[in-house]
Amino acid sequence: MLKIALPKGRIAKETLNAFSQIFGGSFEFEDRKLKLVKDDFEFLMVRNQDIDTYVMGGAADLGVVGLDVLEEHGSDVLRLLDLDLGHCKVCVGTIGGEQIDYNKTSELRVATSLDNITQKYFSAKAVPVKIIHLYGSVELAPLVNLADCIVDIVETGDTMRQNGLAPCEEIMKSSAYLIANKLSFVSKKAEILEIYSKLEALIKAGK
Repeated sequence: MLKIALPKGRIAKETLNAFSQIFGGSFEFEDRKLKLVKDDFEFLMVRNQDIDTYVMGGAADLGVVGLDVLEEHGSDVLRLLDLDLGHCKVCVGTIGGEQIDYNKTSELRVATSLDNITQKYFSAKAVPVKIIHLYGSVELAPLVNLADCIVDIVETGDTMRQNGLAPCEEIMKSSAYLIANKLSFVSKKAEILEIYSKLEALIKAGK
């Protein structure tokens, strides 16, 4: 039996819909349940930021998780397939989308929950930064002068706009990836490659 960790929300629904299409039948979690067992699959409903931890730890053979999470965590997993869903961007945001004048400050204050992506991006630009780690509501930080800018995930941009901010620089594009535990890929290679092939064919058919 393959164990597959899915993030809560829209991506989980889209992934389960994909499994319904390629294997037939209905794949749906019962209300508030975190496990779904059907045929030769066991799906686990997991917080998005924890998906790679479940896969790396062997609690799940496969997982579906955003590229931004993989880059932030430096996850030691196999990245098998871009599922072409859950599209978003990681962007630098400022009040009004104003461009950052890197010559005006000796250290840029950046509010974010994506510490590693942020550090790597600004280090590549040779810009010293003070990272202010926040777990949520990062848009508030520039408005109360806690930070000069933010680094955050942007889907529609509505949250930034509603708070007077806008993206000024794009760091990376992200989408959901099918990932595998390295040992599982060896011990369950045939089953995993079957999933891979069917999902890949489904993605190509939809383009």
